[in-house]
Formats: sequence, C-alpha cells, structure tokens
Amino acid sequence: MATSDPVSSRPDAAVRLVGLLVIVVGALMVVAGVTTYVVVQQTLAAENISVSDDADWFAGNDVAGPLSAYSEAATIAKHAEGIADGKTYAELAQDDPRRESVMTASFLRASLFTSVVAFGVAALVVALGAVLVALGWALRRLGSAPA
Repeated sequence: MATSDPVSSRPDAAVRLVGLLVIVVGALMVVAGVTTYVVVQQTLAAENISVSDDADWFAGNDVAGPLSAYSEAATIAKHAEGIADGKTYAELAQDDPRRESVMTASFLRASLFTSVVAFGVAALVVALGAVLVALGWALRRLGSAPA
C-alpha cells in the first residue's frame, strides 16, 4: 500500500525544508541580536557618560559598551562606599543626609548593569543564531546527499 504522506515519501525534501526554516530563524536571530546590541550601544552613548578618572579600567573613556559600563558601575560603587563609610543604602539611618547620594549611586549602577546584561544577551542571541544557521546548512546538505 503506497503512502501519500509527502514527508515519508520524500524525506530529503522534508530535511531540506527544515534546514531552510532553521537557517531563516537563525538569520533573524543574528539580525535581532546585532540590532539590539547597536541600539543599546547608541542609547548608552547618547547619555554622554564618561568613565570616572579614578576607575580601575577605561578611565576617561566614553561609556558606550559593556566593559566601559561595567567599569563605571564598579567605580560608582567605590564612590558610594566612600560616601557612606562602607555602609549600604539600607544600612544608613533614614535621616542620614548621605542616604540620597547612596541611593542615586545604586540606581545608576543598576542602570549600567542592565546595559551590560543587554549587551550579553544580544551577543548570546547572535551566537545562537549563527549556530542555527550552521545547523540549517548542515541539514540542507544532508537532505541533498545521495541515499
């Protein structure tokens, strides 16, 4: 009894189709990841933040990438620690005049760390997209191989 299922009668075509779909998804991921990375970079650069002169790394550079953002966040933490004599925002008394500065430093650090995470996620999406493109290419080759 013959089957009319196109997948079972033409497995090579099905493998090639799946390979094409995987390539398309991978390419979309690469484009989305690169776009996200560029948007985060441009948005961060538009803030005109410079890494503090007393930073351990990238002192004086513009904050426009994950490493400079991390460096500035670490430097802000050092400044906040100095302002609060090593205490955190939660450890300062509510009427302590330093509390507002330490809170602002905490918010700035959180924003910078968010951009660092966004850069990392964007890079991960690009890498996964590239893997999918390679996988799709391999599937298409398998679907074209002689039986």
